[in-house]
Amino acid sequence: MLKRVIATAALCCLFAAPLTLLAQTAPFPDDGGGPPCDGPFGPVCPIDGGLSFLIAAGVAYGGKKAFDIQQKKK
Repeated sequence: MLKRVIATAALCCLFAAPLTLLAQTAPFPDDGGGPPCDGPFGPVCPIDGGLSFLIAAGVAYGGKKAFDIQQKKK
């Protein structure tokens, strides 16, 4: 029973730890201007953080696997 309580408490601490990271201030001063990474031709910050490339790679990998399975059946 004690092991279960300790494991539950550790799990709660593990899930609560990222909340403290969200409570920290921004690393740049907020003077009301634009984002800190403005370039001469507009914002240069990545919008999606590479998620679209990850999805495209997954679709390509899945397509290759499906193609290989189709070729193996023939």
